[in-house]
Amino acid sequence: ASKAKQAQSRVKMLEKMGPAIPVVEDRGISFDFPSPKELPPPLINIHEGDVGYSEGNPVLRNISLRIDMDDRIALLGANGNGKSTLAKLLADRLELMAGEKHSSNKLRIGYFAQHQTDELRGDETPYQHMASLMPDVIEHKVRAQLGRFAFEGQKGDTKVKDLSGGEKARLLFALMTLDAPHMLILDEPTNHLDIDSRDALNHALNAYEGAVIIISHDPYLIEACADRLVLVADGTVTSFDGDVAEYRQYLLDRARMERRANKNGADDNGNSNGNGNGKDAKRDRKAERQKAAEKRKIAAPVKREVQKLETDMEKLTARKAKIELDMADPSLYEDANADKLAKVRQELVKLEGDLAQIETKWMAKQEEYDAMVA
Repeated sequence: ASKAKQAQSRVKMLEKMGPAIPVVEDRGISFDFPSPKELPPPLINIHEGDVGYSEGNPVLRNISLRIDMDDRIALLGANGNGKSTLAKLLADRLELMAGEKHSSNKLRIGYFAQHQTDELRGDETPYQHMASLMPDVIEHKVRAQLGRFAFEGQKGDTKVKDLSGGEKARLLFALMTLDAPHMLILDEPTNHLDIDSRDALNHALNAYEGAVIIISHDPYLIEACADRLVLVADGTVTSFDGDVAEYRQYLLDRARMERRANKNGADDNGNSNGNGNGKDAKRDRKAERQKAAEKRKIAAPVKREVQKLETDMEKLTARKAKIELDMADPSLYEDANADKLAKVRQELVKLEGDLAQIETKWMAKQEEYDAMVA
């Protein structure tokens, strides 16, 4: 494991995330997504679907995509390739032009897009926004829901037009998760968030027990929260069997190939360079890329096992950190709370045991994957 690139990057990421919990809480920035009731899989299943905005002119064709409750998916691709279109389809904001889409009739979806801040009512307060969605609920509970997203006291009574961009984004999160959705669809969620709010969002997403779909240019958010990458490009939707670093390399390779194709096209229109060695080298590089791609394809099932174990570790680590934080409360050690303290300690011991077992499995699978792609 000490030689595994993925292991080293994972360790560094967890080290960065580890101490952020008390810092986030001390500063009063928090996100707390309610856990949904579990639904039988799949949440959504799309088969050979076409989607777009004008009949006969789909943006994406032949989409086949299944989403389950434990999926953490990042949508990759250049701007304008259809990532937001796919997100709107999943959020029921667009209908299929062709193909089939099946979902549970009990499915609740929380959809976040930055443009939704324009839909907030500027002369109303966060409390008024939340109260309009909770008409039969007492004020204390309305404010408690706002407090889960750091709108406490006077901040809950500030007019929306006077909030910062990050505060408006937090209000959208509070509103969209009110009914404990089974799936969160987040389109550029960190654009207006400061560093503390981004860390809080990372932790909240890792503790959340539903499906997550992310569109983001923030590689740290993707690395911390997604265990499955889906590429939206050239009018299609395909799984990307790699990590964020390999996606960056994919973009570089693609740009390099396009430049070479343009250069070769220019050479064909002008004088031939007659460089046979250059063509041989190009064939060799292409063969090497094909060989590496084939290895990744064969190793993809093991990669998915590794990613699933990593997700499990993150959830257990987040829960363990929460319990340890609760145990720092002096009132827990009073005689009246003796039974509660015993249960908390028992849960902590079980979590530590489960975490150790998963870490052992993860190390073995990571070594297996590294050997397959070497």
